[in-house]
Amino acid sequence: MLKRRLGRTDLDVSVLCFGGNVFGWTTDAAQSAAVLDAFVEAGGNFVDSADVYSRWVPGNSGGESEVILGQWMKDRGNRNDVIVATKLGSPMGEGKQGLSRAYMVQAVEDSLKRLQTDYIDLYQAHRDDQETPLEETMAAFDDLVKQGKVRWIGASNFTAARLAEANAVAAKGGWARYESIQPAYHLLQRPDYEAELEPLCQQDEIGVITYSSLASGFLTGKYRPGAELPRSGRASGVQQRYMNERGWAVLAAVEEVAKRLGATPAQVALAWIVNRPGMTGPIASATTPAQLEEIVGGIGLKLDDEAIDTLDAASA
Repeated sequence: MLKRRLGRTDLDVSVLCFGGNVFGWTTDAAQSAAVLDAFVEAGGNFVDSADVYSRWVPGNSGGESEVILGQWMKDRGNRNDVIVATKLGSPMGEGKQGLSRAYMVQAVEDSLKRLQTDYIDLYQAHRDDQETPLEETMAAFDDLVKQGKVRWIGASNFTAARLAEANAVAAKGGWARYESIQPAYHLLQRPDYEAELEPLCQQDEIGVITYSSLASGFLTGKYRPGAELPRSGRASGVQQRYMNERGWAVLAAVEEVAKRLGATPAQVALAWIVNRPGMTGPIASATTPAQLEEIVGGIGLKLDDEAIDTLDAASA
């Protein structure tokens, strides 16, 4: 699998970033291990998680994804071969959220324990915290890097203005900067990223790893007009956001390109993201080795000019 650098770091990640949000939610420990094994066998090395995964599941308290990932790495003895990315800042219970120094010190120790490791490769601010001064947050991140608990830091769900401001604060203090951004980005959600984040990231060499890369499964083609919704916790949200005239038009374009190239819709949608300038790679999840094989195929799929023009026009 192809690899790319993450920002200006020496962190070379596989172009496909595996989304660990499914661990402890739609896949149990055994299923998760099987998919992770297949991912590594295919040449993958980057797994993205978060402390809050999967707190929304009844009976869960958060941290389930990290626990499963950590146990898998311990069982396989492959910690040094896996690039572990996780996030903090989303609500984890009363008083447990945000990017204050006090909470960050606690949150990183909790994640390290669940992951059964003594360092995190990429530690990301899950959400912007405008109640905590950026100087406090960036200095705290820098301390974690100097302590060896974190190698690099990144951000998720930040606007371009706040990302630039945070990195300016880091530069002024001589601290570690955000080397990556994790935005929601796919063929049906383009303007928020392309208008301001994309030029900033190219200018400052900030890595980009997209989430919701398949529009919560809509771009796989498993949602059809008039058909019964898939049995998924995401189905109602997909119905509200994408099952409309524009959504069906974009999906039709994806399927047209897929048919011509002998690929699947999911592979085409991922290949389109990979083709964007300055892109590190998309995050995508799988619940079976067969699904994993399909999405890996999207990384190696070459889109010709006709395909890109068709997809750009439909999703503009």
